[in-house]
Amino acid sequence: MDIDFPLILMIATAVTGLIALADKLWFEKQRKAKVAELEERMAHVDDIAAAEKEPFIIEQGKSFFPVLAIVFVLRSFIAEPFQIPSGSMEPGLIKGDFILVSKFHYGLRMPVFGNTLVPIDMPERGDVMVFFPPNDPRYFIKRVIGLPGDTIEYRNKQLTINGQRVETQELGGEPPYNPRKYLAQESLDSADAAIQWVVGVDRRSSQKVIWAGPEGEWKVPQGHYFMMGDNRGNSHDSRGWGFVPEENIVGKAVAVWMHWENWTDIPSFSRNKWID
Repeated sequence: MDIDFPLILMIATAVTGLIALADKLWFEKQRKAKVAELEERMAHVDDIAAAEKEPFIIEQGKSFFPVLAIVFVLRSFIAEPFQIPSGSMEPGLIKGDFILVSKFHYGLRMPVFGNTLVPIDMPERGDVMVFFPPNDPRYFIKRVIGLPGDTIEYRNKQLTINGQRVETQELGGEPPYNPRKYLAQESLDSADAAIQWVVGVDRRSSQKVIWAGPEGEWKVPQGHYFMMGDNRGNSHDSRGWGFVPEENIVGKAVAVWMHWENWTDIPSFSRNKWID
C-alpha cells in the first residue's frame, strides 16, 4: 500500500499547530489560574508543580509543531529530495541517483491538492519533471516532450513535434553501467537530451535490432503534458498511460546530489551534477 506522505505531513502539522494554538489561547490560562489559586492557598509545592506541568499531548504537540512546520514549508514550497527507482531516465539519471526537485520553479502549489497558488513559470520542452501520472499515486520522473496543444509523433526512433523532426544524432556505443544499450542525443527547446534505445537480436534473422519503444501519434490536450523517459526502449510513459494534467506536476528536477543504489553500499558523490 502506497503511503501518502504529503497528506500525512499536512495533517500532522495542522493537528500539532491546533494543539499549540489551543494551549496558547485556553489551556495555558487555565493552568496559570490554577497555579495562582494554589499559591494563594499556600498549597504544597508538589501540587503547584503538578498544576504547572503541561499535559503530555500538549507538550508533544508544542514540541513537534515547529519542526513539522519547517519541514512542511520546505518540502511543499522550496525543494524536495527524491531517489531514482528505475532505469527509465538512463543514460542521464540512473537507478540510485538522489535528486533535488525545485518545488517553486513552476509556481507555488497547494500541497496535496496541486492547484497553483502563485504562478511563476511553465514547463518547457526538454525539462526533466517529477509528477503524478494519471490514476497513479506514485511519483514519476520523465522529460517534457509535448506541451499543451502539441502534436507528437514517434516512429522508427524519430521524434516529430508539430510536423518538425527533432534533430537526433546517433552516438552508438554502450554505457558502462548498463550494457546492451544504444546511445543518441535529441535537441529539444531547453536541453540537448541524451537518450538511449535497447539493443536486441531478432529471433528469426539473428540480426541485431534496436528497440526504441512504443510508437504512435498523440495530440496533447490543453492543460496537459506529454512525457517520455530518456531510456526510450524501456520507459513506462505517456506513450502508454496518456497525458499528465497540470495539477499533477510536483516540480522540476534540478540536480543530482548523491548516488546510493543499495543500502549495503557506501553512498557516492561522484555523480553530483546539474540536470539538463
